[in-house]
Formats: sequence, structure tokens, C-alpha cells
Amino acid sequence: MPIILDHVNYVYGSDTALAVHALKDINLVIPDGQFIGLIGHTGSGKSTLVQHLNGLIKPTGGNIYFNGEDIHAQDYDKKKLRSKVGLVFQYPEHQLFEIDVFSDVCFGPKNLGLSRQEAELRAYAALKQVGLEDEYFYQSPFDLSGGQKRRVAIAGVLAMKPEVLVLDEPTAGLDPKGRDEILDQIAKLKEETGITVILVSHSMEDVAKYVERIIVMNQGSVMYDDMPREVFQHYKELEQVGLAAPQVTYIMQALCDNGMPVRTDATTIGEAVGEIMRVLEKKVRKCPKITCADAG
Repeated sequence: MPIILDHVNYVYGSDTALAVHALKDINLVIPDGQFIGLIGHTGSGKSTLVQHLNGLIKPTGGNIYFNGEDIHAQDYDKKKLRSKVGLVFQYPEHQLFEIDVFSDVCFGPKNLGLSRQEAELRAYAALKQVGLEDEYFYQSPFDLSGGQKRRVAIAGVLAMKPEVLVLDEPTAGLDPKGRDEILDQIAKLKEETGITVILVSHSMEDVAKYVERIIVMNQGSVMYDDMPREVFQHYKELEQVGLAAPQVTYIMQALCDNGMPVRTDATTIGEAVGEIMRVLEKKVRKCPKITCADAG
């Protein structure tokens, strides 16, 4: 069953003179098994939005439904909701607190009332899913690198076996290798389990590479909600609100502007290479004496 946001509004400090309208009439349907990218400039409402999904924040107006139930109904089980909709915060230190890594990841399953054995089995499986080596299991999570801390924080949520995994800037501050490792693990997990993934990110390249749908937030409202190739065609509008398209989009646009008849909706390097080769091969077929090198 999907998550449904129905005319959701949220105002920070609603009873004060400094009230800030953080979310404005949000209407979204998040179906099972989708990989979604949530993007927007700082202050656009991204983090506020994702904190509504598992009930950490109650909307000022509107309703949120999970599996057909209003999550803010008086008798709704929020504890069960948070085991099904897992949120990994931008800063892993906000989620880590136990004496060692393994104990930290066991905490969630134990809090669900599972036996020690079942909790430990889940913790071990989750740590393996995020690619953390056994040698780190009994170290303090605060002695780990930034990337390792993020893996532990993600594992702590995965051990709850959620149906929806929400990741708020999971690669912030990581080097390119660490970023790719984290996102590759998440993509693999999604393929293996069919879990719904919502990725909040400032990296257009990361979003273009992994997600199948992009939601763009601007000043508390949904600006675009579509497939990546459709959203990034609006790169000029995105620039006006402090965002951009992947570099590939600009390269393809420049090639087209300079007379190469390529499609400009490629969003990844692989798509761009395929499109450029298509045009070059078509040119060679028309002029057999021209090699691909000459055509370039």
C-alpha cells in the first residue's frame, strides 16, 4: 500500500509572529517499490517533508495515510509505523548511541519485542547488507569513519525490516568512492528486496544515476514530479531556484546547439555515450567512406 499525502501543510511557529510556512498543500502518492529522489535547495522543505512520513512531525493541515490508515488517527500505532517507514538522518551521530556497533543495530529489533536471538540475526544480516566488515562489529560506532557510521545508521534501520527506507543526504561529506559504495549498496538492496527508497540529495548526478522518479521541492511546494529525463529538461527553471541538472545534460545540450543532432534528455554518462554513438553510426552509414573517428 502506498504512502499518501493529502493537502499537507506545515507551519513552524504557527502561534508566533515568526511563523514559517514550510510545506504548502503537498499532494503526493508514493507507491510500493519505487526509487524516488527528493531534491531542492536548502530550506525548500525536503527534510520537513520526510519527517512527516513516519510521524515525527504532525502536519498543521491535511492528512497522511500509510497502508490506507491515517497515521495521526487517535488510536494509530506510531511505533509500528516507524518500524515500517525507516528514516536515516543526515548526520549518523544523531542515531548512534550504544557501546558498540552490533548493540546499536540490535536496539531497534529488540525494541520491537523480538527475542535476543532474532534481534541478533537481524542485526548481522543488516550489517552484511550495508557491507560492513565483521571486524568493526564490536567497536564503538563513534570510532568509525564517516562512511562506516552511515552504514551502521542504515543497518540500524534495515534491521527493523522496513517497507520504506528514507535517506536524508546519506552521502554528505563522503569522498566519491565512499559515496558510490553507499549508493550502490542501497540500489542493490532495493533490487533484492523491492523496498521503497526515498533519497534526499543535493547531487544531481547521484539522483540521475539511481532513481526512477524525482520530486523537486521549492519554497515548501512541489515544483516538479516526474521521471529524471523529464525533470532535467527544465534545467533553466531549476537553475532559477538554486538547482541544476547533471553535467551530462549540459554537455548534450551544447552538442545539440553546435549542430550535432543528439537527443538532449540523457541524464547519465551511459545514456549520453549511447546517444552520441547512435548519431555517429548513423552518419557513418550515410557516408560509408567516413570512419567513426572521422565522423567525430
